[in-house]
Amino acid sequence: MKLYTKLEVVYINPIVSAIIPAYNCSLYIKQAIESVLIQDIPLEIIVINDCSQDNLEKVIEQYLEMDNFVYVKNEINLGVAASRNKGVGLARGRYIAFLDADDWWSPDKLKKQMEIMDTNKYVICFTGRKIVNSAGLYIKTIIPSKQIVNYNILLHHNSISCSSVMLAKKIAYEHPMRNDEYHEDYINWLEVLKNHGLAFGIREPLVTYRKSINGKSRNRFKSIRMTYGVYRIERISKVRSLILLCSHLLHGIIKYFQI
Repeated sequence: MKLYTKLEVVYINPIVSAIIPAYNCSLYIKQAIESVLIQDIPLEIIVINDCSQDNLEKVIEQYLEMDNFVYVKNEINLGVAASRNKGVGLARGRYIAFLDADDWWSPDKLKKQMEIMDTNKYVICFTGRKIVNSAGLYIKTIIPSKQIVNYNILLHHNSISCSSVMLAKKIAYEHPMRNDEYHEDYINWLEVLKNHGLAFGIREPLVTYRKSINGKSRNRFKSIRMTYGVYRIERISKVRSLILLCSHLLHGIIKYFQI
């Protein structure tokens, strides 16, 4: 009978699967991957290359032989939602943690979330975040999370950052992401909370979020249109959608006032 070392057991029995969709992110993805590797729990990393046109494969070449590193290259560009779904389908961990390729985690992020997920019945655990600009320089704003979020609270403002989320693989598999043309993660959190309960927020900024030049949320008018689209997908009336949109904008102004 083979005796496995502690390191080998980590690779064989991951508790968390970290899913990183990757598209033209070779400048940033190494920092994201390294922030996962320093987490002190059994995990695996799943990188989905969504037809990147940069030197992504060269940058991640050093990780490809690692037993806990899974690399998949899409044959056609699927978009971030479908790429995350593909990662969920490949995941072996009990929990899923999403990470965008230009963001990164604090060293104890996953451990703190696991302690909460293992001892409570929350379906999503998320955290606060720090903000950096596209060059990775810290902007002084730190955005703490709400502690408890339900469906109705989330309708008024999407306070859940995708790169901070941990949820059970079963839940992620039952509720795949969709509608890339809108805020696909916001749609997903609303669907999960509507059907399964509460999200718990760790107020500490355990994820660093990069405000990239080409990000969806960078264009304010586009982001407003997409948020309105989320409400309509939720089958909310036009009048209430506009009211919720106003609430969303107010929260956004307060949140990013210092940026």
